[in-house]
Amino acid sequence: MSSCAQGLSESPDLEFEYSDTDKWAAELSELYSYTEGPEFALNRKCFEEEFRAHVSDRKWTELDAAQHRAHAMRLLDGLEVIAREKRLKVARAILYMAQGTFAECSSEAEVQHWMRYNIFLLLDVGTFSALVELLNMEIEYVIRSVRNAACNLRVLLNIMYLMVETIQQDEPADKPEWKIIKETFRAELGSPLFNNEPISVMLFGMVTKFCSGHAPHFPMKKVLLLLWKSILFTLGGFEQLQNIKVQKREELGLPPLPEDSIRVIRSMRAASPPASASDLIEQQQKRARREHKALIKQDNLDAFNEKDPYKADDSREDEDDNDDNDNSIEAETFPIERDEVMPPPIPHPPSERVSFPKGLPWAPKVREKDIENFLESSRSKFIGYTLGSDTDTVVGLPRPIHESIKTLKLHKYVSIAEIQVAKEEEFQKTPLSGGEEEVEMCATELLYQGILPSLPQYMCLLDPQIALLKILLAAAPTSKAKTDSINILADVLPEEMPTTVLQSMKLGVDVNRHKEIIVKAISAILLLLLKHFKLNHIYQFEYMAQHLVFANCIPLILKFFNQNIMSYITAKNSISVLDFPYCVVHELPELTAESLEAGDNNQFCWRNLFSCINLLRILNKLTKWKHSRTMMLVVFKSAPILKRALKVKQAMMQLYVLKLLKVQTKYLGRQWRKSNMKTMSAIYQKVRHRLNDDWAYGNDLDARPWDFQAEECALRANIERFNSRRYDKSHSNPDFLPVDNCLQSVLGQRVDLPEDFQMNYDLWLEREVFSKPISWEELLQ
Repeated sequence: MSSCAQGLSESPDLEFEYSDTDKWAAELSELYSYTEGPEFALNRKCFEEEFRAHVSDRKWTELDAAQHRAHAMRLLDGLEVIAREKRLKVARAILYMAQGTFAECSSEAEVQHWMRYNIFLLLDVGTFSALVELLNMEIEYVIRSVRNAACNLRVLLNIMYLMVETIQQDEPADKPEWKIIKETFRAELGSPLFNNEPISVMLFGMVTKFCSGHAPHFPMKKVLLLLWKSILFTLGGFEQLQNIKVQKREELGLPPLPEDSIRVIRSMRAASPPASASDLIEQQQKRARREHKALIKQDNLDAFNEKDPYKADDSREDEDDNDDNDNSIEAETFPIERDEVMPPPIPHPPSERVSFPKGLPWAPKVREKDIENFLESSRSKFIGYTLGSDTDTVVGLPRPIHESIKTLKLHKYVSIAEIQVAKEEEFQKTPLSGGEEEVEMCATELLYQGILPSLPQYMCLLDPQIALLKILLAAAPTSKAKTDSINILADVLPEEMPTTVLQSMKLGVDVNRHKEIIVKAISAILLLLLKHFKLNHIYQFEYMAQHLVFANCIPLILKFFNQNIMSYITAKNSISVLDFPYCVVHELPELTAESLEAGDNNQFCWRNLFSCINLLRILNKLTKWKHSRTMMLVVFKSAPILKRALKVKQAMMQLYVLKLLKVQTKYLGRQWRKSNMKTMSAIYQKVRHRLNDDWAYGNDLDARPWDFQAEECALRANIERFNSRRYDKSHSNPDFLPVDNCLQSVLGQRVDLPEDFQMNYDLWLEREVFSKPISWEELLQ
């Protein structure tokens, strides 16, 4: 076995806690590429030139609050000068403030303290609004100009990102006025106050311009990071999503959720990955030795019984105990399957094994449709007639069927989406008597409306999503460079290419890190939008999801996972001594090729594991309850790709892989199920059960031929009806418009005649009026 494999075989569970974001210091450091290192000193120089012109004998950290505010106002005024170079110097001075005036700090904690103080000060004097106006100006300038013009854009995006990222951090020790500023900023960021649209819509526009080729020099990593943090701050993260879901269910009169999914997932532990080939051979040898010993003992069994029958029973029990111990590698094991090779993990100590509760982690769920199908099949079998959607009449059915129906109804789960679909059907059936729908103008609704301007057939959302997927494809480690692909490295490549091996290695790390951060941001953006749109209205979610499917999102994610996923998750594409804020408060050691190659000592890369889980969750969102999309997973042969991802010993990632395997198990054939029985056992242990869901054996009603186009067209028709009814007030159904019955009013309306008709008006009069006899008596009658 190689040294790499040996190291892997000794790896314990990945101590990874899924969250909205990584630690604050990590999120700050990922904003900057390592090639931006010299700009920290440049920002400081610009600030000190401005500062020393007004305060010559004191440091920034020695001034009082009034003096701080006065200088911040002076810098804000400097952003309004006409000269572009002067504006850039002032913007760099503001960026140095947002970076915590680090030259006067002696530790990273002190830098972060002054960052928070300075950023709340900048926000209070109105800096963010000025930055948004400047950003719009710079966007137009960069589109008309060349690469060098993007420098100012990069500085502005840095300031805005630092402001959003810092303000959204929850600090219990914050002043009361800071908490008020934070909530006001959250509301403004999600409303159309900046440039008459939410900031997220403007950033989506930048993504689209970049991918269309109009602005190839946009610093896309910074745009995507700012877009992600803006959406996260204005709409809320996963904890807020759970709270909104609980609140909406209460408002709709639905029963509470059976459990808190976040807590359940956090309490789960990873299962052991598949065993290696050497372990399989060793286990077979152990089994052969045990069988050989059993045969020897069997020959002398009668003699043992004659001497001491109780002794023979004890020895048999001891033997059974030994067999159990040999077989029980771990309480929750994954398949020992022939087609996968993976070294065994370290066995958990008994104390850890006992600390986890036994039993299934999820309460089972049943849909109303499942109860209807069960009753219909029971009635057809025992009585010979059906009653449609009636789930109450059980006359003539055997007693066990009554008990089954009682159990199904006990676990019936009605989702918010089902209520929303039913309400939408009611609005479509009764457009006049149904009245106007009261739409809550929350941040999610404002964002959806912002992405839905008055364009024909509501196709504008398509472009940003396809743009995001194009960037994701370019950043994926499995993608190959093409001449026509977009350039996502414009803001990471230096002016002068490296000339030494050390410089080349440093740039290689920087480029790989740059791509990983882009994947992290895009995966988080797509997942947040899908989850928030689904909670706000199911058809908003379906609209976005369908465009992602049409843009080949499903094969793209599978292509992403079709790599050595363990290598991706344990990649060491970072140089910790160059990360902000460490690099600005410590003396930098001399970098060597050996230190770059060794990387850090982390067990895994947080951002890469975060990205993988997000992409798996997106794939689950797109395929859940969609038969045609589930069949796409089968057609694209996703099962072996997903099974390889089970090697990652992280409970949450394994859960979403098993979910994706579960939905397609019935279509993979008996031979696959036979050779993967322990994978199916893992699905049973970890994934929620849907009662009477025959997922494992393929006898379900959904195991039928599939028509992708018909299913998607029916869904699209429902989405377009929803969008038209709710948002397109100018093009309402002409059948429901009031009719003008007054003759004078109708004749008095001005009608614009076409130009060719006006030119041939005399000819028309002669042909249609003068040459035809008119019976005025008949006309008047």
